Amino acid sequence: MCGIVGFIGQEQAAPILLDGLAHLEYRGYDSAGVAVISAQGKLQVEKAVGRLKVLSKQIHGGADLEGCIGLGHTRWATHGAPTESNAHPHASHTLTLVHNGILDNFAQIKRQLLDEGYTFASETDTECIAHLIDREYRRLGKPEAAIYEACEQMRGSYALAILFHDIPDVIYAVRHDSPLVLAVGDGECFIASDAPA
Repeated sequence: MCGIVGFIGQEQAAPILLDGLAHLEYRGYDSAGVAVISAQGKLQVEKAVGRLKVLSKQIHGGADLEGCIGLGHTRWATHGAPTESNAHPHASHTLTLVHNGILDNFAQIKRQLLDEGYTFASETDTECIAHLIDREYRRLGKPEAAIYEACEQMRGSYALAILFHDIPDVIYAVRHDSPLVLAVGDGECFIASDAPA
């Protein structure tokens, strides 16, 4: 079962994301990744295969990624082998997201998206979700509407945390049959797959 964390606040996000993911290690995983948006609006994504300590070492405990908003993920492979390209976060043209769950109708959705000109860098069902929400966002122009429309087309279980590239100060989150918790602090917010994170 995958683990999701997200953070918005005044502190650097990457160390907080790594700490949150460490509290979700009990769920089991084979790869990990983080996405952080810098103060200048630049999206930085880092992924690694193996234990969380591999990712942490790769980004020097989070020091290499500056920014106060981000997403983190530990993946348990269901679609595609445990590789860096299959690790989350996954991106499309307008957004980056992390996902816990299984998209049952991903093959049908992937065929539709391929017919519409989308290309895939991974073997995951999650990348289908990223492209599906991207398609709806470009069509509808509003993040909430795009997410709801995509969810209407999805079958399965999911918890999603989404960063739209042109809205760098908001994390959107939605769930269906997969756990997702929200915590609100003093000038900061967190999301996670489970309360220990």
